[in-house]
Amino acid sequence: MLVIRNERPEDYAAVEELTRKAFYNMYMPGCTEHYLVHIMREHEDFLPQLDFVAELDGRVIGNIMYTRAWLTDGEGNRKEILTFGPVSILPELQRRGYGKALMEHSFARALELGYDAVVIFGSPANYVSRGFVSCKKHRVSLVGGLYPAAMLVKELVPGALAGKTWTYADSPVMHFTPEEAQRYDDALPPMEKRWMPSQEEFYIMSHASLT
Repeated sequence: MLVIRNERPEDYAAVEELTRKAFYNMYMPGCTEHYLVHIMREHEDFLPQLDFVAELDGRVIGNIMYTRAWLTDGEGNRKEILTFGPVSILPELQRRGYGKALMEHSFARALELGYDAVVIFGSPANYVSRGFVSCKKHRVSLVGGLYPAAMLVKELVPGALAGKTWTYADSPVMHFTPEEAQRYDDALPPMEKRWMPSQEEFYIMSHASLT
């Protein structure tokens, strides 16, 4: 039986461990996502109301965490929105619908809290089925007018972003150095770092932009 609930302090170690297992060697040799989980909880932009774990038969097998993000329109008006990441499921339990359940549960709660849009960076193949579309379709760019292929947008309220051009900014907590993450990983039980084809796919997607 799957239960989705808010994360509790006693879940922290398990969540960081499962995040590490879910992402290790996926996008690079090793990973940094577990370090982000570790530092995110103490940041002012973290939203504990949208910090959820998936529990299967009493075991924590997945999680999703949100922070505040912002869109600024052409007139300089700033709008608070959401971003999530990472969303993690233990490798042996992926592709069974647990990640979908976590996302849909969190979207419903975010809507209750008054949020109307989510912007993420990720592989479109993993998120278009959850209602995410290219950032360019909603005219959401980075500073300088860049539309990254991996930047995806979901309106929780249809039409929430219509009629304007937007510039996206995320929380400073997302901008840690690789050295910080490596020091944290080095203190954990060792895992083998290796090359995977998914790393090349990620490099291509993360460096591509739309015109």
